[in-house]
Amino acid sequence: MNTVATHTASQGGTPLLEIDNLRIAFDTPQGRTEAVRGVSLRMGRERLAVVGESGSGKSITFRSLLGLLPASASVSADRMRLEGQDLLGLDARAQRALRGRRIGMVVQDPRQGLDPLMTIGRQLAEMLRLHGKVPRQGVRQRVRDLLAEVHIREPERVADLYPHQVSGGMAQRAMLAMMLSAEPDLLIADEATSALDAVVRHHMLALIDEQVRLRGMGLILISHDLDLVARYADRVIVMYAGRVMEELPAGGMALAATHPYTRGLMACRPSLDHLGEALPVLERDPAWLN
Repeated sequence: MNTVATHTASQGGTPLLEIDNLRIAFDTPQGRTEAVRGVSLRMGRERLAVVGESGSGKSITFRSLLGLLPASASVSADRMRLEGQDLLGLDARAQRALRGRRIGMVVQDPRQGLDPLMTIGRQLAEMLRLHGKVPRQGVRQRVRDLLAEVHIREPERVADLYPHQVSGGMAQRAMLAMMLSAEPDLLIADEATSALDAVVRHHMLALIDEQVRLRGMGLILISHDLDLVARYADRVIVMYAGRVMEELPAGGMALAATHPYTRGLMACRPSLDHLGEALPVLERDPAWLN
């Protein structure tokens, strides 16, 4: 079964993102393995969550938009467009120009995207100069403004710190500020809060939600946490073994879910009402891949 997600926020207009029949395969010592199998979706400037188990193809589906897959990967699709711009066949230079400028990505470990040898302020300044968003004489002030916009106190002081000198939560805010600096159309949050504690996780997602709304961006929220996506997304697609199993409204997943895989994921969530009880085993059916 392969459900196509077809919602667009701007009715009758050009979708922000269009993907038709995306397939991603890897050459391995054991042979060719297909990791994404015919994914199709449409989205507008909305908050789209993508959920599923590890290995379901969530991250590589959207990393393929930016050319961030290993050389062993082969990518094909009938269509892959960002607001009408064809993303298929872009060369390395065009993909680098796309990253940040039109699509930003915040990942689980912000230190993967922050240079340990450069201060946070200098890295933000490099992003601003790279994308030519601010006159040279205004870069320092814009750096401070961006850090303040992601709720970092004392932005002047933090701008002069190195990534290892700040907490994980503050490093994630700095990474978000870098992604926002280019004013992208689409922000991808790939398990961006899973390494944070519960309180900081909610604060970070609330901040991402605030900035997406203020800037009118589209958001792809990749997560395994169904409770979080119910709060911070408009719509959810459920992936299993490289395919879209089901599309649901985020606020009504429990009532709208019909696919046994989705209902199984929901049943496996720990509950305060059933402490000490064993969680059910998530069952899978080979027929889902037919």
